[in-house]
Amino acid sequence: MAVAEQYGADTRAEDRALDCAPVPTVVADRVDIVYRVNGTGAGRGSATAALNRILRREKAEKAAGVRRVHAVKKVSFVAYKGEAIGLIGTNGSGKSTLLKAVAGLLPVESGRIYTNGQPSLLGVNAALMNDLTGERNVHLGGLAMGMSREQIKERYQDIVDFSGINDKGDFITLPMRTYSSGMAARLRFSIAAAKDHDVLLIDEALATGDRAFQRRSEERIRELRRSAGTVFLVSHNNKSIRDTCERVLWLERGELRMDGPTEEVLAAYESFTGGKS
Repeated sequence: MAVAEQYGADTRAEDRALDCAPVPTVVADRVDIVYRVNGTGAGRGSATAALNRILRREKAEKAAGVRRVHAVKKVSFVAYKGEAIGLIGTNGSGKSTLLKAVAGLLPVESGRIYTNGQPSLLGVNAALMNDLTGERNVHLGGLAMGMSREQIKERYQDIVDFSGINDKGDFITLPMRTYSSGMAARLRFSIAAAKDHDVLLIDEALATGDRAFQRRSEERIRELRRSAGTVFLVSHNNKSIRDTCERVLWLERGELRMDGPTEEVLAAYESFTGGKS
């Protein structure tokens, strides 16, 4: 009886420990991402020749002048519920490529990416329809993210106010093609931030807008974390990373050079770059 009671107590303790354990939301396991760039010899020949090239891919790529760009190399990490994680690195280091792969927009060459929930990628180049008004884009963008029409209606004014694009006129009723690049980027962020996300991937969105908008964006990211999401932020602005993230992944030439607390990683990165963001 004593043994059974002890076993039950041990099991309950293990259950409590599991309940308190961090919940993983993204697991990258030795991820390789390779771009193939066609050379001048590609695209010629018959369908039979094309099939032969597929069957003998490596040989055919060399013969056809296809160049392989190894953008991400054996990257592994685990992200947890409630974390805000910065991605830093010099230009061409693979940051945006990695985000696209996590979002499911790019295939991996080898390795695996596992996600708990649906990742949502927000970038300054995210597609909205330039010939439609900002108002119409808010509705379409909300629907694309899985919001109901009722939810969009409830949050519409908050989205417009958050973006600040109506501060100097009724721009929300004008076509998107009349917006500056900063106004369009602010509206994209505002639409994406109106919904709670399992995993939100942000590519340079905080680099746009004035300091007041950046402060609103940083506070919204903190709210998303409190609602149990995970946020990834790619930025060349180290202050935004410091203000927003408690953990940083440093990519360099496609390799994960460092993963750790924000101040520790940024100090190493700034030493590497000579203090430049």
